[in-house]
Amino acid sequence: MNTPPSPPPGAERTEEPVVRIGALVPLTRPGWVEAGRHVLAGLELAVREVNDAGGIAGRPLDLVVRDTAADPRKAAAAVDELAHLGVAALAGEYHSVVARAAAARADALGLPFLCSSAVLDALTDQPTEWVARLAPAQSHGWRIYADFLLGAGHSRIAVAAEPSVYWASGARILRDHLSSRGGTVIDLDMGTLAPTDVCDELAGDRATALLLLTGHPEPTVSIVRSVRRDQRLTEIMIGAPAGQPEFAAWATSLGDDSAAIPFLRYLPERLSPLGARVETALRERLSEAPSFVAFEGYDTITVLAEVLRSHGADRARIAESWPRVAVEGTRGLIRFSRTPGISVWQWAWPPVQVVDRDPADPDRFRILHAAGESVGGESTEHAPTP
Repeated sequence: MNTPPSPPPGAERTEEPVVRIGALVPLTRPGWVEAGRHVLAGLELAVREVNDAGGIAGRPLDLVVRDTAADPRKAAAAVDELAHLGVAALAGEYHSVVARAAAARADALGLPFLCSSAVLDALTDQPTEWVARLAPAQSHGWRIYADFLLGAGHSRIAVAAEPSVYWASGARILRDHLSSRGGTVIDLDMGTLAPTDVCDELAGDRATALLLLTGHPEPTVSIVRSVRRDQRLTEIMIGAPAGQPEFAAWATSLGDDSAAIPFLRYLPERLSPLGARVETALRERLSEAPSFVAFEGYDTITVLAEVLRSHGADRARIAESWPRVAVEGTRGLIRFSRTPGISVWQWAWPPVQVVDRDPADPDRFRILHAAGESVGGESTEHAPTP
C-alpha cells in the first residue's frame, strides 16, 4: 500500500467540521452526460440522507464534485486537486478508461477510491489496496451476455467495434468466451467502416446477431437505422452489451428502432424495500426513471458512510476496511473480496440482467436473462420470473 506523506513535524492535526468526499462524474461532452447526471443524482441523494440522519458522528458529509468530461488527464488532475482539498475518499466515475486513470492516481497518492460504475477489469496495472469497485467487472458481465446469446441460438456473431481500450477488452472477452463454446465472432472495424458498409458485411457473413461496441449517439444510431431498414437483415438481432439503451436518450434518438436490442443492466429482478424507496426518490430528483447507474451512485455513498462511521476519516484506515465491509445496498448485501484477474477490491457480484426495451412500449424493459449474486464463488443464473 502506498503511504501518503505525513504532515511536517510539529504540525497539529485538527478535525475538519465536515467530511469531504470527492466525486468524479462526466458532466460535459464528450462524456456520457446522461450517465454522469444519474451517477451524481445517486451520490447526492445518499449524501442528503446521511446528513439528514446526523452525518458522520455529527459531522456533515460534503460532496466535492469534479467533471471528468470522459478525459483521463482531466480526471487525474481532479484527483490531485481533491487530494489537496483534503477529501477522505473518492467516489463515482462512469467511463472505464477515465476511472482507470483516476484509480492509478489515487493509488499513487494513497487516496481511497470507491469506483461506482466503470467495469474495465484492469482498473490498475498492479493490485492495490486503495481502490474498491461496486460495478461488476467487464469479464463477468460480458460472459453472462455471451451465454445469453448462445442460449438464444446465436452462434455466428458480428462485433462492430470502435478503437478504444474498453471496446477492445469487451470484444476480446466475447471472442474468447464464445469461441470456447463453438461460437464464431466476426470483427467489423468501425474505424474504417461506414454504417452502410456494416450492412453489406452482415449480409455476406451470415451472422445472426450484431453487437454494437460503439459510442452513442454516433455511430450507433446510424448503424441501428441502417440495419433496421435493410431488407436483407430483417432477421438479425442487434445487441448493445455496454448498456447504451438504458438511458432515455436512446429511446429519444431512435424511437421504435430503440426496442428489442438486449443490453446489460445491474439491477435485481425485484427491488428490496430500500431499493424501492430509493427508486422513488431518484425518480423525483431526475424527473425520469432512474437507471442502474443512479443506484450505483447511491450505493457508493452508502458504503463510504458506513466505513466512515466505523473507521473514521483517516485515508489509510478507510482503505484497510474494504475486506470488512458488509453493507446493505439498494441491490443486495455489498461485500468486497479479492477476485482472480481483478486488481482492486471487488463486489463479487452485483445482480446482472440482460434486458431490452419492449417493442410494444419502448419505455418498458423486459428481462431476458438474469444472474444473481455469487454463492461460494459461482454466479447463480435463472430465467426471469413472469
